[in-house]
Amino acid sequence: MKVVDFLKRKSEILAQHPFELKDWLSPAIRDYWREFQQKAHLHPLLGRVLELQAEPRNEQQQDAATVAHVANGQPAVVQDPVIELEGEAAVLYAELQGKIGEETHVGEWLHISQQMIDQFAAVTGDYQWIHTDPDRAAAESPFKTTIAHGFLTLALLPQLTGSVDEATPEFPTARMVVNFGLDQVRFPYPIKVDSNIRARTRLARVTPIKGGVELLKEIKVEIEGIRRPGCVIESVTRIYF
Repeated sequence: MKVVDFLKRKSEILAQHPFELKDWLSPAIRDYWREFQQKAHLHPLLGRVLELQAEPRNEQQQDAATVAHVANGQPAVVQDPVIELEGEAAVLYAELQGKIGEETHVGEWLHISQQMIDQFAAVTGDYQWIHTDPDRAAAESPFKTTIAHGFLTLALLPQLTGSVDEATPEFPTARMVVNFGLDQVRFPYPIKVDSNIRARTRLARVTPIKGGVELLKEIKVEIEGIRRPGCVIESVTRIYF
């Protein structure tokens, strides 16, 4: 065997079994090697070279190995395994794929009264005068009246989107529907007292998860007679079967 072929073969073996080389090193040299690798990854040119070398050569290697990237001193990020859905979860996933980008729900109008605002203030302890003092708001507020709390608008989302109607559930075959959180929340326009509001929902993304699917919905809270929405939310919901 030629020397060039021998070195090439050894480099391929070490690339496939990198931990064997580390086992041969002394603890001091091993620590130095790890520090060198971290600094190399931070270098704009060397880091890209190391990433290219770490990329699997084909799909079989990609399925067989987990590729971790270290950047800016952060912990390694591991690729998520492929999730295969079955039964009702697979049926719902296929159905919702065709609805991505569509408006899936338009709620009924809901009247925002001062009593509702005051009740929310009593529960949360938020008695800021722009919400609870009509006389001062009329004199000092740029809106000339009281406005609803932003968090009151968020608290009304289950009612506005119809997601808590037990008589007609949105996903009747689901074992459990969970509010997983909000990716983004904005309040472009104040919701004044005695306004009517409703929610319009658009399906933005559907993702398989273990035992179900995850939905990303864009929800706009519309104010009757006002062009700008009172609230725009990206809501994450998880549906389990």
